Amino acid sequence: MSDVTKTVQKWHASFKKGTDFDSWGQLVEAIDEYQILARQLQKEVQSSNPHDFTEEQKVCISCTQSQEDFKLEDLKKLEPFIKNIFTYNKDFPFDVQPVPLRKIFAPGEEENLDTEEEFDVATGAGSTQSFPRGVPGTLLPRLPSEPGMTLLTLKIEKIGLKDAGQCIDPYMTISVKDLNGVDLNPVQDTPVATRKEDTYIHFCVDVEIQKHLEKLPKGAAIFFEFKHYKPKKRFTSTKCFAFMEMDEIKPGPIVIELYKKPTDFKRKKLNLLTKKPLYLHLYQTLHKD
Repeated sequence: MSDVTKTVQKWHASFKKGTDFDSWGQLVEAIDEYQILARQLQKEVQSSNPHDFTEEQKVCISCTQSQEDFKLEDLKKLEPFIKNIFTYNKDFPFDVQPVPLRKIFAPGEEENLDTEEEFDVATGAGSTQSFPRGVPGTLLPRLPSEPGMTLLTLKIEKIGLKDAGQCIDPYMTISVKDLNGVDLNPVQDTPVATRKEDTYIHFCVDVEIQKHLEKLPKGAAIFFEFKHYKPKKRFTSTKCFAFMEMDEIKPGPIVIELYKKPTDFKRKKLNLLTKKPLYLHLYQTLHKD
């Protein structure tokens, strides 16, 4: 059996394992398996000496890493392509564009890579001029109102960081997770922040939580991951995170603490980012008919 055949069989086994977990309702295990497969696929596409894949096949491989919200029955349509990549002669099952190649990290890998400072604080070395602008944002509109149901708008006002002025293309990723770290809402990214002032980065953007509060399960939390571009490593890194639990939701301003990465969606191993009085500043608005 050739190496490339073994590679394809390995991909198919990983895909099948993920969809099996998915169909059994074991979402955490399914996500882990999908991420393993995504890393395997991207490693092949980015390899300087890839196996005998045509350019068209490599484009299709990159499409399998799309972050669209596929349903399980749709996701299973990828299986014939992955299993029979060399003989697959039908149209790709989804109308998607190849996703940009990006680093997909194994658990803990980003933290190990992200140990070097990107700037010499004393000399101010480092330039932001030649690097690409960050994400344009994927914020979603407010849901339609329902009688007796409450919607939440969170204005992200600013975040306090001791090295705020050195962060390149900073933005926030907002997600809502249950106690097991499983997504309850679509994940949203803010646009890149445009104003920095002393130890603060200002966002001033509204985030509409994509579920009525009454429909969120007990123990759910809203997470805020602060991300910025690392020019020496050429990837976007999570610098810190914060979260709000359901009992903290009430109209008006709130400041919440910042924690060291990696993001702990299960909230079991939390370490404060700093002892200094630097926080994430939010303003909450509740909408109820």
